[in-house]
Amino acid sequence: MSIPKELYPSQDDLPYEEELLRNPFSLKLWWRYLVARADSPFKKRAVIYERALKALPGSYKLWHAYLRERLELVRNLPVTHSQFQTLNNTFERALVTMHKMPRVWIMYLVSLTEQKLVTRTRRTFDRALCALPVTQHDRIWEPYLVFVSQRGIPIETSLRVYRRYLKYDPSHIEDLLEFLLNSELWQEAAERLAGVLNDDQFYSIKGKTKHRLWLELCDLLTQHATEISGLNVDAIIRGGIKKFTDEVGRLWTSLADYYIRRKLVEKARDIFEEGMTTVVTVRDFSVIFDAYSQFEESMLALKMEEMSDSEVEDEESNGEVGVEEDVDEEDDRLNVAKLEKKLREFWLNDDKDVDLRLARLEHLMDRRPELANSVLLRQNPHNVEQWHRRVKLFEGNPTKQILTYTEAVRTIDPMKAVGKPHTLWVAFAKLYENHKDIANARVIFDKAVQVNYKTVDHLASVWCEWAEMELRHRNFKGALELMRRATAEPTVEVKRRVAADGNEPVQMKLHKSLRLWLLYVDLEESLGTLESTRAVYERILDLKIATPQIIINYAVLLEDHKYFEDAFKVYERGVKIFKYPHVKDIWVTYLSKFVKRYGKSKLERARELFEHAVEETPADAVKPLYLQYAKLEEDFGLAKRAMRVYDQATKAVPANEKLSMYEIYIARAAEIFGVPRTREIYEQAIESGLPDKDVKVMCLKYAELEKSLGEIDRARALYKHSSQFADPRSDPDFWNKWHEFEVQHGNEDTFREMLRVKRSVSASYSQTHFILPEYLMQKDQMQTLEEAKDVLKKAGVADDEMAALERQLVPPEDETKGKEQSRVVGFVSAGVVESNGQKVTTNNEDIELPEESDSEEEEKVEIAQKDVPAAVFGGLIRKREEGDEAEDDSAAKNKDSDGHLGALERIKRRRQGS
Repeated sequence: MSIPKELYPSQDDLPYEEELLRNPFSLKLWWRYLVARADSPFKKRAVIYERALKALPGSYKLWHAYLRERLELVRNLPVTHSQFQTLNNTFERALVTMHKMPRVWIMYLVSLTEQKLVTRTRRTFDRALCALPVTQHDRIWEPYLVFVSQRGIPIETSLRVYRRYLKYDPSHIEDLLEFLLNSELWQEAAERLAGVLNDDQFYSIKGKTKHRLWLELCDLLTQHATEISGLNVDAIIRGGIKKFTDEVGRLWTSLADYYIRRKLVEKARDIFEEGMTTVVTVRDFSVIFDAYSQFEESMLALKMEEMSDSEVEDEESNGEVGVEEDVDEEDDRLNVAKLEKKLREFWLNDDKDVDLRLARLEHLMDRRPELANSVLLRQNPHNVEQWHRRVKLFEGNPTKQILTYTEAVRTIDPMKAVGKPHTLWVAFAKLYENHKDIANARVIFDKAVQVNYKTVDHLASVWCEWAEMELRHRNFKGALELMRRATAEPTVEVKRRVAADGNEPVQMKLHKSLRLWLLYVDLEESLGTLESTRAVYERILDLKIATPQIIINYAVLLEDHKYFEDAFKVYERGVKIFKYPHVKDIWVTYLSKFVKRYGKSKLERARELFEHAVEETPADAVKPLYLQYAKLEEDFGLAKRAMRVYDQATKAVPANEKLSMYEIYIARAAEIFGVPRTREIYEQAIESGLPDKDVKVMCLKYAELEKSLGEIDRARALYKHSSQFADPRSDPDFWNKWHEFEVQHGNEDTFREMLRVKRSVSASYSQTHFILPEYLMQKDQMQTLEEAKDVLKKAGVADDEMAALERQLVPPEDETKGKEQSRVVGFVSAGVVESNGQKVTTNNEDIELPEESDSEEEEKVEIAQKDVPAAVFGGLIRKREEGDEAEDDSAAKNKDSDGHLGALERIKRRRQGS
């Protein structure tokens, strides 16, 4: 067989071939040869690979690369192609020397799996397991299990492989269980799963809990009840119900489903009923009830279908029997079919029980709310809300409601109750009240007030409800008598007896219940006299249970009856009893009432009250009192004292309110004494330790004032002082205001000073400046200079003067030390050069090296320079010469005509001379 000419080495291959002739066993030479021929056809590369592997049969690198290329060659070919056989032969030859390399085995096995060669693949997997050490078997088992899980593999073969795998790693029994379930081998799957659950040392590698595995076993047993034998399903599921309480409903339905599949329908009903009456969660109850109702509906539907089919059969059979009756009337006793039919139609064995099944379903649906409520009460029999809902279920049945209330008040322990147990007693009494039985309602209330509740408020609520019931039925004296009885303090003998018992009931603390006293005092105000009402209020104050609102109500009552001094005494008692923040309303009401009552007549007393109030008030709440105090002085006192009050207020309020207080102070001072008087206040505010942002705001307002008064220098000084609190990058509004101020009232020097201050402030905030990208910093500076140019142009400054100002921002070239000291960090100058009427933005900040340096003197390197021919530049050289001539002419004109510029002219001359 002749070898094609293209497979022979070409002229380009001769260097590699010569090296290989000298050293044919060098892997480096063969690999370099292959890399050089990476673009050659695979046939030629295969010849090189074969020659290399013949010389180096133990090279893993060569074999691996060769096999990878072989695999890539057959990637898109059908599995019946002859190249696959060549590939398999190559793998077999490689495994002669590479049988200890798991990667080669895996590549071969994956390829065989894709070729669907079942027997050869299985035997190759076995060979790989025999060839490799046991520590490498896990890399082979993974594709092995994938192979046996494919369609078309015999189940017995796969099962045997899984069993072998469990001997290697028993922890992967879940893979076997999954395979058994997919293969519908229910008996072995149930036995294996039961064995797993009985193993206390089992740990699921898939993260499944024992609970989940138990549920899977229950589902398996119930769904395949007729196919699994040898296991006590009832005992297994009931054991799960006792052990795992969070899936009880599902387990009960599984057990019932098991009996349904076994066609034990009545047993299934018993299981459903038992489950509904024992579960303690609504979720489990819902699961069982839904399954139960679905079961009853399916039974009803099935029976109705059977009846429709049987009716059709009966009609057909009746027609046949009617024909035969005339023939064989004497042989009825010998007809077995007729006898069986008569037995089926006997009433005790009646299959037509559709009405019974329908009644069962309706009864079940009607019982759902009651059954659900029973579940919640089984969770906690002391849940008051659930007892209320149970009573609502029997709406329209007073007897049932009374029995439910009676059961509830007997069952609930007030100390363990969830909710308010007194509401049950109140609702119980209202039930009798709604049915016009007031006597029994009083009996219920009388029993309710004797119960030892958890809190006093519950008992007080019962007394209040009792009194309100008496009020609804116009028994006013009875309501007042109830309040006197409820608020009466226990006698000394009763206290001694309770102390001896050691368990103090809430009835002993009832006389200090504020809720009772509030209702009592309302009743006295409405039904009693002033003296009796005052006695109740005084009793509340003596018991020390008063609130600020009670103090205010008491004082208002006395004011309504013209007892003003007594009302002010009540206010005095209130401000002594309470502290801030509770006394705030009392002080505000007291001071406003006093000022309104006496006004100017008792000014000194009012001042003492205000001084006492502001002394005791904390800083965060003192501002309204100071404003009220200052208004008193403005209305009835002296303006100087009002200013003194405002001054005290600015020092007393917290830092976050100082600015607003100073604004009020300044506004009042300007209105009373005039605008110039406010300068002292502004200076005091700026130096008083305000936050930086408030100092800046105050300075701006002060500057506006000075500007309105014509004090431009003072306003400029304020702008300069407040600039230290304004970062140009985060607070552009301040700088815009100063910018507008300088445009309106400044000159060139003041504008330049503003720019200098702005740069220095920007440098002081350089912590964030250095983080910014360089091009952003250049952009900011360029914008600043452009704005400056626009302002100067509006002011009438010529373009050449603006260029001189720009050049002044750049330090002189010959003063290196001065440049380093005066340069602003991060500042990049941007100049404007006019060329042929077009403006071109350029960067004038070139890196300039000193002309005389030590290194240049030592090395003395001479660089030959040659002129560039003018033809290279073309018309550009002429434009540049014309621009230079125009610039020289304009400089000469400016030198002669603009002598009045002074400093600008000197700057230009110095730049031209340099």
